[in-house]
Amino acid sequence: MKIAFVGKGGSGKTTLSSLFIRHLAAAHAPVVAVDADINQHLGVALGLDEAEAAALPAMGAHLPLIKDYLRGTNPRIASTETMIKTTPPGEGSRLLRIGEDNPVYQACARTLPLDDGSVRLMATGPFTESDLGVACYHSKVGAIELCLNHLVDGPGEFIVVDMTAGSDSFASGLFTRFDMTFLVAEPTRKGVSVYRQYKEYARDFDVALRVVGNKVQGPDDLDFLRAEVGDDLLVAFGHSDWVRAMEKGRAPRFEELEETNRDALRALRDAVDASYERRDWQRYTRQMVHFHLKNAQSWGNAKTGADLAAQVDPAFALREFAPEEGSAAAHAPA
Repeated sequence: MKIAFVGKGGSGKTTLSSLFIRHLAAAHAPVVAVDADINQHLGVALGLDEAEAAALPAMGAHLPLIKDYLRGTNPRIASTETMIKTTPPGEGSRLLRIGEDNPVYQACARTLPLDDGSVRLMATGPFTESDLGVACYHSKVGAIELCLNHLVDGPGEFIVVDMTAGSDSFASGLFTRFDMTFLVAEPTRKGVSVYRQYKEYARDFDVALRVVGNKVQGPDDLDFLRAEVGDDLLVAFGHSDWVRAMEKGRAPRFEELEETNRDALRALRDAVDASYERRDWQRYTRQMVHFHLKNAQSWGNAKTGADLAAQVDPAFALREFAPEEGSAAAHAPA
């Protein structure tokens, strides 16, 4: 299951995504956690110190390796140089699974032990001085978009992505790659304005969006969120002594998190599990192709000097094998 946490800067998005990752790990679920935020704080929120977090391998730095592995023997991709962030898989492409071992994870992921389990942690990488003035952060998240396009996952296994703040994720098709998007909103006008942006952008693409209230201090805050976002409000988090200790680098064991907040995390898990019934691999593949053709026409063809529309395999659609089959595959669209 693919989950995104989004929201404006300072909403507590990274904190809540780290709590949810810990919650999944405590249940011994296979989890890949991805820091795709420009500020790169997820590693610290999961217990790394600043030096350890800074030492995480950047996915962007391994983009040639990622492209080469995912390309496989796909005859529609002439070279890795013609692969862009939206390049879809086709016959011969290599696909990723959450629980497997592969060169992408070996290069880009680090296993992070938590109290009751462990997660694979990946990071898109921070902005560097060489990026300033010549790159946008969308170029950094291209690696995770490419991986999500080639990922086949099932129920009970999770990839959780801490996304860029605000509406940046709508600059490409990345926002359509998730089974569930949790928008973290404070009970303020600025907090809910991001929700309205997301709601408008996501409407045409059938994106599953639920609002998670944060920094809710009382009934007035809860009433405000309900009035502004209606039934999209799933649950709300209030003050947490556990989170305050975690932010000081003194996180207690996760089992000591307040029961009200544990209940809220259970509600998030229930919403994710329920979203599996809505999964439509055909739609997922169509959206992938839609955004690839859009990006190819707007900049990809000119950058690569190739007709990237030719990369689309019309007979290919992702699908999910049952766990006992142990692999992923594609089939012709029905």
